[in-house]
Amino acid sequence: MKTYLAEVLGTFLLVFIGTASVVTGGFGGALPLGQEGIGLAFGIGLIAAAYAIGPISGAHLNPAVTLGVFLAGRLPAKDVIPYWIAQIIGAILASLALWIIVSGQAGGHTGGFGANGWDDTKWGMSSAFLWELIGTFTFVTVILGVTAEKHSTAFAGLVIGLTLAGIHFAMIPVTGTSVNPARSIGPALFTGGAALSQLWLFIVAPLIGGAIAGVVAKARIFEKD
Repeated sequence: MKTYLAEVLGTFLLVFIGTASVVTGGFGGALPLGQEGIGLAFGIGLIAAAYAIGPISGAHLNPAVTLGVFLAGRLPAKDVIPYWIAQIIGAILASLALWIIVSGQAGGHTGGFGANGWDDTKWGMSSAFLWELIGTFTFVTVILGVTAEKHSTAFAGLVIGLTLAGIHFAMIPVTGTSVNPARSIGPALFTGGAALSQLWLFIVAPLIGGAIAGVVAKARIFEKD
């Protein structure tokens, strides 16, 4: 139970810090942070969560990561669904907290909640799908690489967080960057509309990307003999 509660807390930290940077300090926000600032916020949120609860649960914080870890042979099958449930609960709680906070905004909150999506006038669905699949594959491959038994490092959390930030730098203009079904589910529930109708892509594409990364890691293609 402590493991699953750690995943709830860690995912809450990641989603709250990341989406808050979009809602209160993003494009047109108070700061504004812009693409680089938002990417760093997600990366820093992940680093904070990784070092805070990593020793307890491994700090997956992401159903695609959990699937990749399972397929790589590093997680029992019985833990997959509970991890997913914990991560989705954490993400929903983060979006709920953000909703409560911005509801007190003078004049009311007219923006969204950091939901993912794509604009058909700029990018097609196939582009969004491929971006999310490749981005998640890259992300999970790095995670499985730096946490491998033969390649463990005290800086793993930092490397993973910076990788997530880099992926955001590249992908924000296309999809807002998910690479994490839980991160997409929470904000979509509070944003509604297109965010909900497009949510399937941000569940399916990351899970496929994470699964491919897990299979590749299982084959030990990139591990030293």
